[in-house]
Amino acid sequence: MKKGTSKRLTPEQRAELRSLAALPDDAIDTSDAPELLDWSGAKRGLFYRPVKQQLTLRLDADVVAWFKSHTTSNEGYQTRINRALREYVQGQASRTRRSRA
Repeated sequence: MKKGTSKRLTPEQRAELRSLAALPDDAIDTSDAPELLDWSGAKRGLFYRPVKQQLTLRLDADVVAWFKSHTTSNEGYQTRINRALREYVQGQASRTRRSRA
């Protein structure tokens, strides 16, 4: 499923956004948007979709077999591999930040 691209903003729309951004918070009328206090039904990351890159990657068969055997019905093995790699990268990044401090 391909996503459609958004249309570019017109100069009028850009000008309106700039003028809204310049308003102080107390000048913005939020009466038509009541404050939401109950977030129990919220879903994290519902609209965020990171850009994916397709590639060919050769992994050891036992590693792939482990990920395939630990999948759930709503999540595939590639998603689990991606998450494991992301956690590793984030751990390395935080370790680098700590060593520089």
